[in-house]
Amino acid sequence: MLFEEFQPIAAIATTPTAAQTLLSLCQSEAMTLWVPEAIVSQIHSTHSANLQSFNQPLKAHLAELWTTHQSLVFGLATGAVTRLIAPLLHDKSSDPAVVVVDTAGQFVISLCGGHQAGADRLTRSIALYLNATAVLTGSANHLQLPGIDVLGVPFGWQRGTGDWTGVSAAIARQGTVQVIQEAGSTLWQSSLPSGHPFEFGFPEHSATVQPAATPPAARVWISPLQRTFSPESDFPKVQWHPRVLWVGIGCERGTPQLVIETAVQRVLQAHHLADGAIAGIATIDLKADEVGLVEFCRDRHLPLRCFPADRLRSVPVPTPSTVVEAEVGTPSVAEAAALLAAGLEVPQVEQRDTPAINLRVPKQIVRMDGQPGAVTVAIAQTQHEFTGRSGNLWLVGTGPGQLAQMTPAAQTAIAQADIVIGYSLYIELIAPLLRPGQIIEALPITQERQRAERAIALAQWGLTVAVISSGDCGIYGMAGLVLEQLQALQWDGKTPALQVFPGITAMQAAASRVGAPLMHDFCAISLSDLLTPWEVIEKRLNAAAHADFVTSLYNPRSQSRTQQIAIAQQIFLSHRPANTPVALVRAAYRADEQITLTTLANLLDEPIDMLTTVIIGNQSTRFHADWMITPRGYLGFEPQPNRL
Repeated sequence: MLFEEFQPIAAIATTPTAAQTLLSLCQSEAMTLWVPEAIVSQIHSTHSANLQSFNQPLKAHLAELWTTHQSLVFGLATGAVTRLIAPLLHDKSSDPAVVVVDTAGQFVISLCGGHQAGADRLTRSIALYLNATAVLTGSANHLQLPGIDVLGVPFGWQRGTGDWTGVSAAIARQGTVQVIQEAGSTLWQSSLPSGHPFEFGFPEHSATVQPAATPPAARVWISPLQRTFSPESDFPKVQWHPRVLWVGIGCERGTPQLVIETAVQRVLQAHHLADGAIAGIATIDLKADEVGLVEFCRDRHLPLRCFPADRLRSVPVPTPSTVVEAEVGTPSVAEAAALLAAGLEVPQVEQRDTPAINLRVPKQIVRMDGQPGAVTVAIAQTQHEFTGRSGNLWLVGTGPGQLAQMTPAAQTAIAQADIVIGYSLYIELIAPLLRPGQIIEALPITQERQRAERAIALAQWGLTVAVISSGDCGIYGMAGLVLEQLQALQWDGKTPALQVFPGITAMQAAASRVGAPLMHDFCAISLSDLLTPWEVIEKRLNAAAHADFVTSLYNPRSQSRTQQIAIAQQIFLSHRPANTPVALVRAAYRADEQITLTTLANLLDEPIDMLTTVIIGNQSTRFHADWMITPRGYLGFEPQPNRL
């Protein structure tokens, strides 16, 4: 579902005109439009569930929505919205995103919460959906850089302490920002624009890195360590904490939540580890119903991984215990569980050597005075962070290549995705839709299966991945290949979530440039024998030609395949007159578009390549004033005798 990351969303309008503008958005997506009770009768809606009314002053109603919604979209003047929200603003880390749409739906303005609340991303998405202009005033947008305070959001990183305003200001001034990344994904680095201000490494502590020409203006730590920054320092620093720590826990039956929480905090503090770097909790399956442990995970929103004793027993640990083994059937619970969880189903999302997983902290036994129970804590660090997110696979058809020919939903999906994967040419065609901080992976045209596998791995990890195909993604596109691969992986149909966004096919685009050749029954056949044996393709060509279908030929000729189009011509000539109209449309709606109208007999006299779509008319198709027309009603021609 689009806009899912911004939910719940409330839209607010006070006039019928503004309400109708926002209603078109609310009817397509899971948003509620709130309007004064007095104007409900003036609004035309076929989706009443998306329309709600209020009968109290807007100021009072807004105060209620402010605490229950992640995003607010106003159809009001920016001045009015500013006055309404001013008393409600508390902190940018907790305030909702605030977006303003002008009454006519021509401009969408990111008013408040641009980075952390996601207002800039929501503004871009709404603008694409409404075919409006997005107004973004943040400096990061101008510099085409990801906001430093949302840098780790796609990967589930937790924001730590630091001078976030100071670091953001240093980036806005285009000062050098030093990045020391000790853990977590480095995918974000791959799509930084040239001339970015980030310097990677720690020159003053490294013999292999040359000191920067100018001193850094700020520093960013990406680490599981918890660092303490001096508030008096004029050198701003911040820290992100990737969730790479798996905490193994063993405890006596009946140990309270307070004791478990205190034990974890003590061990973290003793080893200078950040609470935000915890990926989850691991233990033996006998403790799956331990009340204190279950409550601790529930309140902290942490996953609880439980392992049977025989699996734990197979893990070598530094401090096994015969006492524990006699009690639960394995010499280690905390250490073994932490190691197992840290190595469980590690996603292969980056090309790195996978080191052996070792304990970051060997087991520590903690008790609390005056409290029952005891807790054993051990910590292992994994190479790849736990995102804590449910991934999405969006299979997007981009149409013939011109942005105006794409559906608003397809454009919005591309703009919202964490990562966009596709053939390099198609990535170039949709470049205006890409946003700062988005990860872009352009692969060669022959690597379709690799693209599918890569997209699935990233989505399974928790990212929202847009896989783009020209035309419609389900017609000679990536949708079928991705679904085949998911089926092979025994996908449950739910995780990752999948959505298909249709696009205008090459056949439709080509037809629109020459008239109406597809007005009666038609079919499409690819002449590429990479996936379909040529003998099967020949049977289909004969069947289509004999049945008098208007036929569109995809992939008609490549540098290595030159005879297939000639064979196809001969097959159709055996069933149709030599003067049958044919259209050759290359790169429809692109800058290098070429259109040729010819006949079946003269088909091979014209240049044809992989970017050409060939439309062969049926026996009713005619040319008229440089247009190609197939009548809606079949004229009753008999097929020619087969001369092959």
